[in-house]
Amino acid sequence: MADFMKLEQQFAFEVYPKRELVLTRGEGAAVWDDRGNEYIDCTAGIGVASVGHANPAVAEAIEKQARVLVTCPGIFYNDVRAALMAKLAEITPPNLNRVFLCNSGTEATEAAIKFARWSTGRQKIVSLMRGFHGRTLGALSATFKYRDEFEPLIPGHGFVPLNDVEKLDQALDEDTACLILELVQGEGGVRPAQIEYVRRARELCTERGVLLVIDEIQTGFGRCGAMFACELYGVQPDMMTLAKALGGGVPIGAVMCSDTIRSAAGKHGSTFGGNPLACAAAIAAVRYIEEHDLAGSARENGAYFRELIERSQSSVIREVRQSGLMIGIELKQRVKPYLIELMAEGVLALPAGPTVIRLLPPLTIPRDRIECVAAALGRVLGER
Repeated sequence: MADFMKLEQQFAFEVYPKRELVLTRGEGAAVWDDRGNEYIDCTAGIGVASVGHANPAVAEAIEKQARVLVTCPGIFYNDVRAALMAKLAEITPPNLNRVFLCNSGTEATEAAIKFARWSTGRQKIVSLMRGFHGRTLGALSATFKYRDEFEPLIPGHGFVPLNDVEKLDQALDEDTACLILELVQGEGGVRPAQIEYVRRARELCTERGVLLVIDEIQTGFGRCGAMFACELYGVQPDMMTLAKALGGGVPIGAVMCSDTIRSAAGKHGSTFGGNPLACAAAIAAVRYIEEHDLAGSARENGAYFRELIERSQSSVIREVRQSGLMIGIELKQRVKPYLIELMAEGVLALPAGPTVIRLLPPLTIPRDRIECVAAALGRVLGER
């Protein structure tokens, strides 16, 4: 039997802090390693596998489309691409009626920044401290972390604290092209924005001709208990960035645009963006989310998950933050040892900064698996 861990160590140009685990199969909310050990997956490919691993509807759509047409550049029209665009326009806020398709969340951020500068003729981009929008240079310029080693980045970016209206008011000036917001900061520790803050941000952007870009890359497609988190806040952005759960595991991203965004024909593009294979997977994933009311499941099961975690009354826990099935457990200590111990208990979880355990299970996770995860957390966090 091949030593896959050794092969990756030998050949990978490493950019990830690896855990000693080789995953080879998944089904629903479970994954298995190369030795046949089963784990409850509360990473979901970092928020990707919302419809569950190896979802039959998505797999069938991929297989069918792969036998028909895999690739079709944007210079031609395509039936599957058109159907996905129509579906996205149907389920997103009503003012978002144009779609740019790409391959990832960071590409969606890159496109949104370009579209904002092109549409407004302004240069400045404002985003939030603790925010995360991607790792390519443009997206990284709008991201608060991971910057230092790669500066100088693209000039014209500024950062403001979450939920501080006064600082936001000061930052949005006549040179600002757009404000980029995560309504729940994922990488930043699962920190929700206050409703009053988001609504005031919308007002300020409208008053000053600043485009509001809402990053729903992690919060979108049911994760927070609604199809999109902006529904919970009652605001409509000028652009919305999407990715992660959109393709049911297949790479795809999108920027939803309102009529305030100027056409950028010939100014941007993507070789693989909007390819029929990814579009077919996305249509199947979105339909599955709708037909099985996974947003409702996230809302109900997320509240139940939080109740179970808080019931443990662990002295290690500082705070539990939760929006649907996006859960952050802030500890009084660093989380890395606890993540390793959870893995030994058969649970895979993520960090969100040095002291926060982040849980992003598939939205299909059944309650008995939630109870198993809560019990494992109780055992691990209760030991210190």
